[in-house]
Amino acid sequence: MTAPTLAANDLCHCGSGRKYKRCHRIADLDPQRAAADEARKEAAAREAERYVKPGRLSPRREVPASIDKPPYAHDPTGRPGVRESSAPKDPETLERMRRAGRAAAEVLAVVGAAVRPGITTDELDAIAHEECLKRGGYPSPLGYNGFPKSLCTSVNEVICHGIPDSTVLKDGDIVNLDVTIYLDGVHGDTNATFLVGEVDDDSKRLVEVTRECLAKGIEAVQPGGTVRDIGKAIQAHAEAHGYGVVRAFVGHGIGRAFHSEPQVFHYDNPQARQRLEPGMTFTIEPMITIGDWRHEMWDDGWTAVTKDRSRTAQFEHTLVVTEAGAEILTQL
Repeated sequence: MTAPTLAANDLCHCGSGRKYKRCHRIADLDPQRAAADEARKEAAAREAERYVKPGRLSPRREVPASIDKPPYAHDPTGRPGVRESSAPKDPETLERMRRAGRAAAEVLAVVGAAVRPGITTDELDAIAHEECLKRGGYPSPLGYNGFPKSLCTSVNEVICHGIPDSTVLKDGDIVNLDVTIYLDGVHGDTNATFLVGEVDDDSKRLVEVTRECLAKGIEAVQPGGTVRDIGKAIQAHAEAHGYGVVRAFVGHGIGRAFHSEPQVFHYDNPQARQRLEPGMTFTIEPMITIGDWRHEMWDDGWTAVTKDRSRTAQFEHTLVVTEAGAEILTQL
């Protein structure tokens, strides 16, 4: 069929009501170019579909009055107040932190066992919430600085602080679950990245190397050493495997406060000069990327994603500095 003779600004012959130049002109004059353009659009749409998008939030989950709550849970804004110092903890506080740390590890194990294709991140949040309550603890993220859920769920290119919602996990995804529980007046904080169904080899390798990065950081903890030693060990291992280390988010002191001093950088930061002393408690939680380590933020103010949307993984433990190195508090 011969294409109709139309001027560029005439209405298109297809009846769309659009101008010919904006509708079928290219298809009529250059069918191969039109087909190539359509293929590019379809490829771009498929690529966009790969990325995580915000889902629907369920109502905030309730915590019984019988559960002891951190101070920020009583503030409508969730502001944490004054940060603790990095001073070593006394033996009684450390014993409570061991109990909280073990409880956090137990919750993470239960939620991690529920990861599968077809489950929503909100369903994982419900499990984490109930498991904290079963242990007499408060899910620390809930209400902290206004965070709406009891768990952080960070899928694929989400670096950290993903908000659980109606997002359905798919075969081939990876998801980080970040659990913190407030128990006996102190916090226990841990996270791990889980494979969803059958995952590609590149993602498996990323997850394994990230786990190794955490181990390298813990090995670097020595009394008399510095915070810088931790980041130096993590960065060296990650970059030896061709991966990036996220700079914008750090490990942190922990105890009665959810976040306190010191800041624990996961890269070689010359400013991280603080000396490590027995009794100091903090988290190490490296975020490692396949591609660009820089980040962008979603409009929710919480969700951080890799700038190039490459996948990222994270592992975390709470630990205490000892005379011999470090004791991990968040393990079974």
